[in-house]
Amino acid sequence: MILKDKTILIANISGKRSTGWAIAQSLSKQGAKVAYTYQNERFGNEVRKLFEPLDSIDVGECDVTSDDDIDKLFERLGNNVDALDGLIHTPAFAKEEDLANGFINTSRDGFKLALDISCYSLIALSRRALPLMEVRGGAVIALTYLGGERAVKNYNVMGVAKAALESSIRYLAVDLGPKNIRANAISAGPMRTLAARGLKDFMVMYDDMKEKAPMKRNITTNEVADTASFLCSDLASGITGEILHVDAGYHAVGV
Repeated sequence: MILKDKTILIANISGKRSTGWAIAQSLSKQGAKVAYTYQNERFGNEVRKLFEPLDSIDVGECDVTSDDDIDKLFERLGNNVDALDGLIHTPAFAKEEDLANGFINTSRDGFKLALDISCYSLIALSRRALPLMEVRGGAVIALTYLGGERAVKNYNVMGVAKAALESSIRYLAVDLGPKNIRANAISAGPMRTLAARGLKDFMVMYDDMKEKAPMKRNITTNEVADTASFLCSDLASGITGEILHVDAGYHAVGV
């Protein structure tokens, strides 16, 4: 129970096949009260049902491209809690055509949208969470992928968004560190989640990792989730500005 008496917000959960839901279960297992949000009511019904057995707080829908929506989210959360110990950032999106047609063909609007949802939302959420998080300190965690460090086929504009996200983590670590708030990211290997469906030839990427990773296997959402629980806990009190790879060692090999 390494998260006993902690309250952690996850934004945004899309359903039972999402990494966010796996993280929620791990946090709860370790004793945390989990606050959660979802993009819109299309996801809301399923997500609320998932959380019924858990000690949780439904803070409603939130469009992370809207500062007004983010303000309202934290107003609702502030009505339920006096402090926040963790913020888990999961939103990521790029237009299908910007993932499928080669990076050089990325549209201006598609680039803006991918960076807004996948990166800037982390900054906006962290800024608004600050008053609740500085009460007793805590952790900000984002999810990323190796495509932010290297050019990965078909990852395209999402890779650029993840690179910006990882850089943002380092700058947030500097800004938030004096307030006893840590900022880290988990670079997860390919997983068979709902979000992965949007990537062209995803199964080629998935099988390639299994073949080349030192551990000769893929990872599970539970492994990423347990890493998030660790990073939210006091066991990780000295870790900030880190991109922690959970990919069976795939990032470490040259070919």
